[in-house]
Amino acid sequence: MVDLKKGALVAVVDGEHLRLFSNTGDAGSLKLSERPAGDVSTENKGSGGRHASSSANPSDSQQDEDAFAAGAAELLNHKVMSGSVDELVVIAAPRTLGELRKHYHATLSAKLVAEVSKDLAGRPVADIEKTVDSA
Repeated sequence: MVDLKKGALVAVVDGEHLRLFSNTGDAGSLKLSERPAGDVSTENKGSGGRHASSSANPSDSQQDEDAFAAGAAELLNHKVMSGSVDELVVIAAPRTLGELRKHYHATLSAKLVAEVSKDLAGRPVADIEKTVDSA
């Protein structure tokens, strides 16, 4: 079980959405409050890098999802490196989590207290809190 400090950041990501939550409860008493995520840059086409589709190359929609994951990682890297995040939990759809990991900065990795490979982007906050509590 993860015991998050007050102010810890929880990021919930899939290939199209980033939701950020702060723990407004005390350690041992998780209460997540959603906060603005900001704009995610999708300029980085992730690890695919090719635009032609074939069986050997990712589809355009997969490239878009990978680019979103790379952009979400950059946004999280910036938040962590600015000193505003002491603890981070990342919950992401399995493939998205793999893409996020490719873009983590060492500083982000040091602040990461848990990763959960699960798609909760469209789920209510209660489901996210339950997942964090059991991580």
